[in-house]
Amino acid sequence: MSRKCSGELSPEEGMEVDCTPEELSKCSYEERCVELGEVKDMRLEAEAVVSDVLFAVTDMHVSHSLSSGLDMAYINLETREGKRYCLELTEAGLRVVGHGFDQVDEGLSSQYHETVYSLLDSLSPGYREAFGNALLQRLERLKQNGQ
Repeated sequence: MSRKCSGELSPEEGMEVDCTPEELSKCSYEERCVELGEVKDMRLEAEAVVSDVLFAVTDMHVSHSLSSGLDMAYINLETREGKRYCLELTEAGLRVVGHGFDQVDEGLSSQYHETVYSLLDSLSPGYREAFGNALLQRLERLKQNGQ
């Protein structure tokens, strides 16, 4: 799969280019992985997930006890309500695999969530409140800067 960028050369020049380096830097990490056929490192994805929503939970970190790899990573989560979970991150998405840090319950069958936001929205009313407050604060700052 290849997306053509504006840096495409004409057929007369005998060579075709998908993207110039400048255009490639504008693409997201995920887009580059798809376009270039690369495999995502789930450990790096897990770190990005944690940093993205840490403001809205009590604790969240990539598990150091459970093994993570290119295809799977585990994240420990404590919601604002004090509930602890172990999450599994794969290409399929995120899902709860345990009800405590570093716990994987093989018998637990939970649905995958495409995003961490969807997962947290289903688990934590405190997350929804924190997310809403952060959004309001951001809108207020934009309003103040625009005046």
